[in-house]
Parts: sequence; structure tokens; C-alpha cells
Amino acid sequence: MGKADEKMKLKIARREAKETIKWLDLILTYEEKSLDKEKERLIDEGEQIKKILSAIIIKLGG
Repeated sequence: MGKADEKMKLKIARREAKETIKWLDLILTYEEKSLDKEKERLIDEGEQIKKILSAIIIKLGG
């Protein structure tokens, strides 16, 4: 796999992470604390994954 292919796959993964965060944000928890907590944990994890992928993409040259 070439460098361009690798970078494109990472960008696709980052886009998927963004979309996942968006869908998680739309989940209705009806103010149930345990569900709210789990939802926020998953959103935070998605944000971390997105940041990691962004850092890798930047190190590969954009």
C-alpha cells in the first residue's frame, strides 16, 4: 500500500469517526443518568480516536 493510499484510508477512518460522533449525539437517553454517562463516554472515545487519526494524517504530510 502506497503512502497516498494509507493517507486516504486514514482520512476515511477519521470521517467515519466524525459521523459516529454525530450519530451518538442524536441518541435519546431520556435523561437517564446511566445512559447519559455511557453516551458521553462513547462520544469522548470517538473524539480521542478522531484526534489520533488527525495527528497521524498531519505527520504523514497533510
